[in-house]
Amino acid sequence: MTVNTPVDGFDTSRDEFLGLGRGNNAPIVVEEGKSHNSVASGWYPIASQQINVSLAPGEEKEYVFLLGYCENPKDDKWEALNVIKKEPAKKIMEKFETSEQVNEAFAILNTYWDDLLSRYHVESKDPHVNRMANIWNQYQCMVTFNLSRSASYFESGIGRGMGFRDSNQDVLGFVHQIPDRARERIIDIASTQFPDGGCYHQYQPLTKKGNADIGGDFSDDPLWLILSVSAYIKETGDWTILDEMVPYDNDMSIAQTMLEHLKVSFYHIVDNLGPHGLPLAMRADWNDCINLSCFSDTPGESFQTYTNPKFAAEGGYSKVAESVMVATLFTYTGPNYVAILKHLGKDDEAAKAQAEIDKMKANVMESAWDGDWFLRAYDANGEKMGSKECEEGQIFIEPQGFAIMSEIGKDQGADLKTLKAIDERLNTKYGLVLNNPAYTKYYVQYGEISTYPGGYKENAGIFTHNNAWIICAAAYAGQGDQAFKYYSEIAPAFTEETSDLHKTEPYVYGQMIGGKDAGSDIGQTGKNFGQGKNSWLTGTAAWNMVAISQYILGISADFDGLKIDPSIPAAWDGLTATRQFRGATYDIKVSNPSHVNKGIKSVTVDGNAIEGNVIPAFGDGKTHTVEVVMG
Repeated sequence: MTVNTPVDGFDTSRDEFLGLGRGNNAPIVVEEGKSHNSVASGWYPIASQQINVSLAPGEEKEYVFLLGYCENPKDDKWEALNVIKKEPAKKIMEKFETSEQVNEAFAILNTYWDDLLSRYHVESKDPHVNRMANIWNQYQCMVTFNLSRSASYFESGIGRGMGFRDSNQDVLGFVHQIPDRARERIIDIASTQFPDGGCYHQYQPLTKKGNADIGGDFSDDPLWLILSVSAYIKETGDWTILDEMVPYDNDMSIAQTMLEHLKVSFYHIVDNLGPHGLPLAMRADWNDCINLSCFSDTPGESFQTYTNPKFAAEGGYSKVAESVMVATLFTYTGPNYVAILKHLGKDDEAAKAQAEIDKMKANVMESAWDGDWFLRAYDANGEKMGSKECEEGQIFIEPQGFAIMSEIGKDQGADLKTLKAIDERLNTKYGLVLNNPAYTKYYVQYGEISTYPGGYKENAGIFTHNNAWIICAAAYAGQGDQAFKYYSEIAPAFTEETSDLHKTEPYVYGQMIGGKDAGSDIGQTGKNFGQGKNSWLTGTAAWNMVAISQYILGISADFDGLKIDPSIPAAWDGLTATRQFRGATYDIKVSNPSHVNKGIKSVTVDGNAIEGNVIPAFGDGKTHTVEVVMG
């Protein structure tokens, strides 16, 4: 840290700056008015500088503070013994020495963000939506794409690395901003995959190597790669990514095309099914706190890294425990893989893959439909989890949205029954809880989820990540009012009036919000119900950007062009949007004269009517006028 004026004192030790037993509200250095000139040797270093300033009436002074880090080459770090070389830092200091230089840099930064955020811009009747969709949600998508969990104040630094699952999902909300970087990231992620389609659950972004300490066998991981590659192709029309030679486990000697990586991802699910024809749960699925092969009775034991020795003969995890969530994610994701194969003229392979999807849908309906919603899993004893037959945890949020969007059992009304059950059993004024009722005791067959107090984290907390899947599902099913209700319950811009309760930033999604049981005795509403937790910690931003931009506002990239299919509150007269897509700009006006939730009556492009609701990718650098009438 530096400032462009001589300083009158400094401190680098937090303990010295604050003083014994003091907090940030009353640092001893501030109270005394004099820095201690402390030098920290590790142990909570800070950067504090004292400048004594006297101002005449009406006088102004401006100072430039710089805080940053410079990396020297490993063979050129020192200018003397224990004296680090400061030339790179001094060059930066010279670059930003004056206010004029700083203001010029800020102007460049403003232009950069204006360009990024103008690629998707919407004007609706709700200013909270406009603020989220146009600025803050996109900003968080950029940050989480770059930094994943390391942006979090709760889990700072690179730490365990970036998640295979998380990083693939981050692409979904970011790809329209800088597609080239998304392409690079997808290849990096896929490079940590194994030849059988499995993958390291986490990887280190600096080395781009998988984290062997955590390992793999998280059953949902491979499917997210199919979604991220599909999102990239839809956005860019760049099919060459499928020809890219990508290593397995960072070993180029066994590299295969990206298309082959998608194939092994798809068939990793097909090749690992349990007794009901549903995907094996393995160590965990999206919910890392459902550990159906752990059976841990040892306090402090890691649920995610420990597998009970009784499953050693089965390859390390139960061959009975099945995940319904992964089954529905497979049926939601799989059609993207089929569409890719069809585009490439691989009709036989596409038909084979589609047959597996159809079979999975049938298996889900036969063995995982509980009458009003879908089961969560079968445990290692073959017993139902997330069923009305259970004492606690009768309904879970995770499988429901993907099942609805896959149209599993739609002809039997399963989609509407499920949405009704979600609204009745899971919805609260602060969002949808993950499960209901909350667990009040430890279930050894379920693992970590039942160790949390009710209303927190995975035990009936409001996980804003999986809330987005229900928002998408409600919009997909044509329930625009319902979708928007769920969206407005959790979108940060809508929490401004409850800031004292919510506590975390009113512009960024956190991992969770305290559920109705949070901080309560059993059967009583929790005192921490509605309190935000773990801001910046999650990949939530990407899915909520997908939910608002693609499903509610209904503007989404597709393989064949730009798809327009809003699912909005009936009270809305419509909306306008600007979308940059594959080298052209689309000025979109949606009118809703009949005040419906969903449905397209007509679409015109540059004054000419078109069939359907997919706008061609012109790629001509021009601006095209799109008019959509709902009805």
